[in-house]
Amino acid sequence: MTTPIYMDYNATAPIRDSVIEMVSLAMQTVGNPSSVHTAGRSVRRLVEEARVKVAALAGCRVRDVTFCSGGTEASNAVIRGSGAASIIISAVEHECGFAASKHAGVPTYVVEVDRKGLVDQNKLREMLREAPAPALVSVMLANNETGIIQPVREIADIAHEFGARMHTDAVQAAGKTPIDFNALGADYLTLSSHKVGGPQGVGAIITAPTAPLAPLVAGGGQELGRRSGTENVAGIAGFGVAALEAMDDLADMNRIGALRERFEADVTSHANNVCLIGLESPRTANTSCVAMPGVKGETQVMHFDLNGIFLSSGSACSSGKVKVSHVLSAMGYEDDTANASIRVSLGRLTTESDVDALIKAWISLYDRTAARVNS
Repeated sequence: MTTPIYMDYNATAPIRDSVIEMVSLAMQTVGNPSSVHTAGRSVRRLVEEARVKVAALAGCRVRDVTFCSGGTEASNAVIRGSGAASIIISAVEHECGFAASKHAGVPTYVVEVDRKGLVDQNKLREMLREAPAPALVSVMLANNETGIIQPVREIADIAHEFGARMHTDAVQAAGKTPIDFNALGADYLTLSSHKVGGPQGVGAIITAPTAPLAPLVAGGGQELGRRSGTENVAGIAGFGVAALEAMDDLADMNRIGALRERFEADVTSHANNVCLIGLESPRTANTSCVAMPGVKGETQVMHFDLNGIFLSSGSACSSGKVKVSHVLSAMGYEDDTANASIRVSLGRLTTESDVDALIKAWISLYDRTAARVNS
């Protein structure tokens, strides 16, 4: 049986062997990190060592890292706990950002993006002039569907001109592009462990020293009162190992980017009507969003699955209903193109032969359907 080829790193990255070892070690270490006895201090040490490593990944102070259950909770905590009188969110944010905004209980504004997928900074200024102050501007650093990287520093500077605070969802950027919290100028930054090869169910909120954060979860005052509840010690310890190794992954991005470029070059040379999303914008090196005209994304996903290749459709499924990608719609693509998109996301284990198989399977499907679509 052919070994399956995994190309869905943006959904979740394969867990690292070193992470599994650390999680196992942490689970064998008995103690509550809030206990003051020797056993408790041993467990606390695992948490604090992980905090140092995650701070290094984010380029922030160690004390500004708050652990939580993942990227969704992290974004909810910021959007609902920043004390903002209004929220301005980009049209291409992750669904959790929109959902959190609906529950924040304050006016929410959606700022448009241009055809390149980049936030319209003039529209942002207009919204900041009319939005109740202080506002929270929420713009992701790298998009999960397209890999497009936003100019977060420029956006943060605009937000601060109007006395607003800035949140950036860096879940998809970690391990793919360098992150420097201070250089980005953001007030909040959110991360997820499983996107960098750590355990699922762990994330982090990074807060600037002056940024308020009302607790989403109240209780015993853990995590400096920002996120109560006994810490997920094993998960956090594993996240720390993954964070450290994710920084090493940056050196591999040139190789991964070359694989992505070869895939895109081969399919466009074979099919002149293929649509590659985000070519004119800076992108994470591992992500390709490509539309095959006339073939629904979910059909393509099934075709690749039958060929032992795992990737994602550009559209999202919820309650059994297929929805057009809000990201591609916001960029101005028609439904026919958005519905025909897939996302290929490569990673540290992707090889040349994997990409060979991807190209072969893509061309095979295109050739089978091109005559029907063009007739």
